[in-house]
Amino acid sequence: PSPTPGEDALGELVATILSQSTTDVNSGRAYAQLRAMYPTWEEVLDAGDNELYEAIKQAGLGRVKAARIKQTLREVLRRRGELRLEFLSGLPLAEAKRWLTSLDGIGPKTAACVLLFALGRPALPVDTHVLRVSRRLGLIGQRTSAERAHEQLEAALAPEMVYPFHIDM
Repeated sequence: PSPTPGEDALGELVATILSQSTTDVNSGRAYAQLRAMYPTWEEVLDAGDNELYEAIKQAGLGRVKAARIKQTLREVLRRRGELRLEFLSGLPLAEAKRWLTSLDGIGPKTAACVLLFALGRPALPVDTHVLRVSRRLGLIGQRTSAERAHEQLEAALAPEMVYPFHIDM
């Protein structure tokens, strides 16, 4: 498989927050509902907590995710002066990862999703499937943490193989 251009980078970040601990179907529906109700990120920031919860509740953990989304948007706006993350494509990959993971609640998998799917950067998201299959194939040790697996697997891949590896796994 080859990558296809995705959502804007901030949209990918929000979609990935919604995808945590739920199915792709439920997170996709929640994201579509969120964008239908709030076409701009500024509108999401201005939304009341209960209204935002109603928009995304089908993704599960709606109150937690609503708070995380608003907190993340506020922090991006505070640091950057705008609700956009495309500047990350101009940073060295390690620096872009550090910037994203410096946001509260954003870990290596979420950062890698934003970088790979929205910006086409060779960052490897290690989700439960990639971790499980990589262990079974002996690509990483049985006790290798997800965070360490990000580093080991990504380092073992040529940049152009990161996307197909993730999708195929």
